[in-house]
Amino acid sequence: MRNILVLGGGKIGSLIAVLLTETGEYNVHLGDVDQEATQRLAKDMTHPNFHVHIVDVMADQALPKFLAKTPVDGIISSLPFFCNPTVGEAARTHGIHYFDLTEDVQVTERIKALSQGATQAFVPQCGLAPGFISIVANELMTHFMEIESVKMRVGALPVNPSNRLKYSLTWSTDGLINEYGNLCYGIEQGEKVPLQPLEGYETIEVDGLLYEAFNTSGGLGTLADTYAGRVKTMNYKTLRYPGHCEKIHLLMNDLKLNDDRETLKRILEHAIPKTLQDVVLIYAAVNGRQDGELFEENYVKKIYPQTIAGKLWSAIQVTTASGICSVVDLVFANPSKYHGFVTQEMFALQDILANRFGQHFA
Repeated sequence: MRNILVLGGGKIGSLIAVLLTETGEYNVHLGDVDQEATQRLAKDMTHPNFHVHIVDVMADQALPKFLAKTPVDGIISSLPFFCNPTVGEAARTHGIHYFDLTEDVQVTERIKALSQGATQAFVPQCGLAPGFISIVANELMTHFMEIESVKMRVGALPVNPSNRLKYSLTWSTDGLINEYGNLCYGIEQGEKVPLQPLEGYETIEVDGLLYEAFNTSGGLGTLADTYAGRVKTMNYKTLRYPGHCEKIHLLMNDLKLNDDRETLKRILEHAIPKTLQDVVLIYAAVNGRQDGELFEENYVKKIYPQTIAGKLWSAIQVTTASGICSVVDLVFANPSKYHGFVTQEMFALQDILANRFGQHFA
């Protein structure tokens, strides 16, 4: 049985733990700084292969001390992005596989540096965007001899929006603000270029519904580095209901709350409701040359909440947790194939969809 440590028992981490525990093939240790969260999870999960621990990753030497007492084969971080370098350093020191959900570009660069010369796998950006959308786009790109443009669009939205932002907090508020406020990257004229968040506005219609799309940070993952010089245009944008971008622009830029993110976080968490009634929209479009002719291929999928282990989980929980669990499964099944710094585009879409966790995308 594989021993794995899941750090963070929040919206995503709790489902990651459930999915892995339910297989009976993982001995899951869940660590969180919140004692109430660990007690709640321990009450809900009575499997003999599930264990909870109080672990404060940011306390001095807390994680290395824990790993010295509780050896594991891998760590999954579902913590806020700024915790991940500390987790990565511990993984490198103890020679264990590392996985995270980060959208933060600088954190990913730090993990890449830590992975140099490692025999274990360091796999950041394993969620939905970045993560699954990168795997989808990469698969579409393999169908073309010459690639003109790549569009990647993802949205996690309330099915029934009830506020002016037409949005609900479906995952990490820190991660959301990070995406809205940090520099973005894309490919233009074959070169990797910086792009401004909340810019690049466009609209897109799917199944008769209109959405807006705009630049957000991190969703492209490592694809811009992998395909620079091989693709003319590539970008990632977040999907929202029309009107959202304008109001976020007011908050972050006009009112300068991008410079006071703690205040913005308090405002959003006080005013914006959470929901389990959400929908995840995944859209990728690639056009280029096939046998000399110009073609376009699309991948469009809507995913709704699902019942897993007798409990209803939101669509963003299902897609994010399933994405990272399928990658974890593949790495453990193929340790000689995946080591050092592992990008999402190194995983084949057919392998993800055929995986027991990836089937939640079907």
